Amino acid sequence: MSHIVFYEKPGCGGNARQKAALRAAGHTLEVRDLLHTAWTPDTLLPFLQGQPVPSWFNRAAPRIRQGLLDPDTLSADQALACLLAEPLLIRRPLMQCGTRHHLGFVTEAVHAWVGLGPSLATLPGSTGLEGCAHAHAHAHAHAHTHPHTASTTPPDPEAGRCASPPPLAA
Repeated sequence: MSHIVFYEKPGCGGNARQKAALRAAGHTLEVRDLLHTAWTPDTLLPFLQGQPVPSWFNRAAPRIRQGLLDPDTLSADQALACLLAEPLLIRRPLMQCGTRHHLGFVTEAVHAWVGLGPSLATLPGSTGLEGCAHAHAHAHAHAHTHPHTASTTPPDPEAGRCASPPPLAA
């Protein structure tokens, strides 16, 4: 089986279920705190490459749920700046196995990546391992969809921007 570096938000119930599924499949984990890792473009981009920019984001993050940030309106450079400035916005988990990187926990994709084995069927709640175990899990599990809002006020032109993004390395 594989040794996986697993970046999580400590205390996240969804990440706990994901780690349990990986361990039940025989993988060993090196668990790291996603929020307190000193991310740089060079360390974060390998997890994001090949994925659509909106899928880089944790749709359950408060700024996104509150409509203060719309990942669907950001360029790759803007999105990267936001994620570096506020790691809570990063879709979880980030996983690394050797030189291979993985973003999020769509069960079928993780199974194809490292294998989850027959143990997956015996885990409680294993059919929906993407997302949080909280009431806002619906928004996180559907990272491809736009958040629904009932607001009739015009959108803020700055809503898709991060406040004071850090400069990107050349």
